[in-house]
Amino acid sequence: MSLGPKTVTPLDLVQLPELMALTAGRSDITVGLIHGPIAMNHPDLTGDTIREVPGKMSGSCTRSNSAACLHGTFVAGILCAKRGSAAPAICPDCTLLAYPIFTETPSGNTQMPSATPEDLTAAILACIEAGARILNLSLALTQSSSKGERALGEALDHAARRGVLIVAAAGNQGTVGSTVITGHPWVIPVAACDLRGKPVNESNLGHSIGRRGLRAPGDQITSLGAQGQPLTLGGTSVAAPFVTGAIALAWSEFPAATAAQLRWAFMHAHAGGRSTVTPPLLDAWAAYQVLLTTNSRR
Repeated sequence: MSLGPKTVTPLDLVQLPELMALTAGRSDITVGLIHGPIAMNHPDLTGDTIREVPGKMSGSCTRSNSAACLHGTFVAGILCAKRGSAAPAICPDCTLLAYPIFTETPSGNTQMPSATPEDLTAAILACIEAGARILNLSLALTQSSSKGERALGEALDHAARRGVLIVAAAGNQGTVGSTVITGHPWVIPVAACDLRGKPVNESNLGHSIGRRGLRAPGDQITSLGAQGQPLTLGGTSVAAPFVTGAIALAWSEFPAATAAQLRWAFMHAHAGGRSTVTPPLLDAWAAYQVLLTTNSRR
């Protein structure tokens, strides 16, 4: 009797289970989550691995039904929930540096919150000073100005000089093009795909995204809900932490590797070249194999 085809999970799609079997991360691999506040009291989060970076807002939710809290907790769950929870829980033993930039409003709206370039610039610089080695930007920009975008570009340059990797959501407008973030040569933009690997309609694509980015699961993804029940969302803000978490796990296995070596491994782990506006699918295990050929494990 045939049991039928095996169901592909988001983790399976990007070859993460093999890497997750090797490690749950290391505390010295610090991931800056520039997003909404987190429901720190969630039973599937370990408070010991989440550290707040001082800023204008508290790292902990005050309104569990706000869009900011929903998103912050959801993305935190993908990265560092306890293994065996409803969330992907990619790197629970890495340190998460929480820097909220989204204001909590009493709304259950699940659309991706947005930030000004000035607020994002301050957050990037603060997380770098706090010791972040990877930054996850699951957000959109609003109220852009040439001055604000120039300062943001300088902050991204600073991250590159300091060897801090930046993973950013490509955006959910369904357009072809780039922004000051996704067009920056150091940033790894992430487009969203379904469980067949096909880009979802709302995911932004573009030449800079195709050349320097990756594709990751961003359709019907389940993670932690701020009010205790699992939540299912989609979009590029959901896809980005799959790439961030995969890099954090690989860096945990090769802690002496440089940011440039990690970036190169993930950019060159896929088969074939890059010639379109659609980036290749994340392959975490292949990136690990690339690192094996060039670095010593811990």
